Amino acid sequence: MNLESYFDYLAPDDIRIKGTRIGIESVLYEYVHRGQAAEAIAAHFPTLSLEQVYATILWYLRDRERLDPYLADWLAASHAAREAQELNPPPIVLKLRQLKAARQASL
Repeated sequence: MNLESYFDYLAPDDIRIKGTRIGIESVLYEYVHRGQAAEAIAAHFPTLSLEQVYATILWYLRDRERLDPYLADWLAASHAAREAQELNPPPIVLKLRQLKAARQASL
């Protein structure tokens, strides 16, 4: 079975499930960090078939040496992006925070 045929390699840090815009990190995060079963992951991502989810998980289990760093890099980039956004939130977020604070003050 050629598991790699289930995936599109757009860049070294961007591997997608073939025929979708879903990166393998989305499935692997649910599986590795949230302990979700394949069926629950497939239900969470309705554009994925159960076969695609199992293929992603099986590839991860067969090639953890390659995919653990991929997933760790994605998590680090996600955390950095969240921190940067928190330090410099978009104007709409600032406005919503002001509205929330004003609402809570009036209660």
